[in-house]
Amino acid sequence: MTTTRPLRVDDLYRFAIPDQPALAPDGSRVAYTLTTQDAGLDRPVRSLWLVATGGGPAGPAPHRLTSGPDDHTPSWSPDGTTLAFLRGGQLHLLRLDDGEVRRLTELDHGAAIPVWSPDGSRIAVTAEVHRQAPDEPVVVDRLGKVDGQGMRGTARTQLFVVETASGRVTRLTLGDFHVTGTPAWSPDGTRLAFPAVVGRDYDLTGAVAAHVVDAFGPSPLPTPVGPAAGPVRAVAWRPGGDALLLTGRTAHGAGHESLRLQPLDGSAPTALAVGLDRNVMPGGSGYPGALPQFHGSKGESVVFCARDRGATRPYRLPLDDGPGLGSAAAVELPLPAGSGVSGCSVAAGKAALAVADGASYGEIALLDLETGALARLTAHMAGALPEVTLAPVTEREFVISDGTRVHGLVTRDPRAPAGGPLLVDLHGGPHNCWAPHADPVHLYHQELVSRGWTILALNIRGSDGYGEDFLTAAVDAWGEGDERDVLEPVGALVAEGLVDPERIALTGYSYGGYLSCWLSARSDFFAAVVPGGLIADLPSLVATSVEGLEIAHEEIADADRRRELSPLAHVDAVRAPTLILHGLADDVCPAGQAEQWFHALRTRGVTVRMVLYPGGSHLFVLNGRPSQRADYCRRVVDWVTGHTLRPFGGPIPHAASAPEPAGSR
Repeated sequence: MTTTRPLRVDDLYRFAIPDQPALAPDGSRVAYTLTTQDAGLDRPVRSLWLVATGGGPAGPAPHRLTSGPDDHTPSWSPDGTTLAFLRGGQLHLLRLDDGEVRRLTELDHGAAIPVWSPDGSRIAVTAEVHRQAPDEPVVVDRLGKVDGQGMRGTARTQLFVVETASGRVTRLTLGDFHVTGTPAWSPDGTRLAFPAVVGRDYDLTGAVAAHVVDAFGPSPLPTPVGPAAGPVRAVAWRPGGDALLLTGRTAHGAGHESLRLQPLDGSAPTALAVGLDRNVMPGGSGYPGALPQFHGSKGESVVFCARDRGATRPYRLPLDDGPGLGSAAAVELPLPAGSGVSGCSVAAGKAALAVADGASYGEIALLDLETGALARLTAHMAGALPEVTLAPVTEREFVISDGTRVHGLVTRDPRAPAGGPLLVDLHGGPHNCWAPHADPVHLYHQELVSRGWTILALNIRGSDGYGEDFLTAAVDAWGEGDERDVLEPVGALVAEGLVDPERIALTGYSYGGYLSCWLSARSDFFAAVVPGGLIADLPSLVATSVEGLEIAHEEIADADRRRELSPLAHVDAVRAPTLILHGLADDVCPAGQAEQWFHALRTRGVTVRMVLYPGGSHLFVLNGRPSQRADYCRRVVDWVTGHTLRPFGGPIPHAASAPEPAGSR
């Protein structure tokens, strides 16, 4: 009998997680990025790997193509002989026949995702220009910061084309132009489409539209395509060359991203998948997904990702050129329940996916788009941690007193006795969500479960994956509009006898950090609180955050409401011992937010400790130094276990008698 053990925080140094799958044009192989951790250098290590699509138990095993330490973002040449990839931010080519690697670029600040031209002779990339040196004055004439880097100043992202034979680089956009997404080649290879800002006041308006430019520049300014009523996130060129597939929002304000087909003749766009009340996910750090891609030689369908009940899932949308264009229903592609996708690449009637489930943080799988057959091609998690078994996640649904249904995830050891301690964890966003599959970030969940704790993760109103009305339900009502979605489910678990009402702790990151501060000021239910990457004061956040203008325009428009909904306005009521965890280079929720909360609690005599992580951006808990990520998780464990016998407060009321949130409207 094989003996297994629970996951521990230090196991993150053994993680091997594949992502960024790239399917060869003939569908025979998948290149991907494998991320491991180097304890000695205290950094993530990324390398390229390859697996045949006949792999898995019955076929060839995956094998390493490069040794890293910073090789990622593979992209196949049209003939399938060469991989373009990024090494240390510069564009390189890897020949598959002899393994030769050739560096193509020496760009000052590196390049982004490489995109091959249809004939394989050129590669389009975006790259930053005019970034000021660290010792130079930062000249600022527009709003704008970069997380982990601070003020953007004069830096702009521009579009370049690199010739694969000679390495010659041509810049296609000039001046104050600022490209915001990945370019796409026209089918004939003469033009490039991409999203970019619109107008001189783009920093105030947030306007981003699709643009088209001559790929053989230099040329006149790129031409905007379609309206800029809402920001465009991603573009793809229809195989016929007559239209662009756009991903983004159709209006400014909080809401779903959707798909629309924009003809190049200037006519109005057509909304696609109109019956799918789900958020399209083009992918990003902390927001798994993939760029939408056409399937079929004539673009007969579109494969894309969308969020449903917390998990990012793949969908296929049939397209019809007739009068019914846009009316077809999107069909969810078959994946096991409780799994989610963090990458997708389509070719030859198949899709290569990075799929996470209850036992794995992600493996590469191949999905046949015609038959629905799914084959797993890798098993890195089992190879790296063969003796570890993850605690199971049980999905729950709680009915809130106003009739709202809130989806929750409960993680606990089935053998643990009832009446143990509880940690409530709140996600960020506020429009992110908890997924019902294995989580490589919040390792303190598994550590605490091994000590008899129950973890409750709630997709409260504002969360993604439950329709647009639910997504926007807390707009202009942060804290007030969603606090009952936390308090009442906790009360339900207490009423069931599952947890001890005297041993309940609260944590959360980003918006979850904000809500942790808010709830600790609004209730005495929690014996210990750990806000991370927090928000304490909304007025100062709006003026200093990367997302400040977005919050002011799309989340809480009224300045008086921002003051009312700031945890600092209610700080006099806080009594719970509080541990503040925050990255010092965080430009989404700047470290000054943590300092304000620490100062307010310390001067009021509340037990408080603040831990600041040097160089930590807002996303350091996802992809920062492994020592800092491990330290973060250990501190959560130590704080909540050390402060869950409280000398104040009373039992949490049952769900039916939970307090009406003040100011609810």
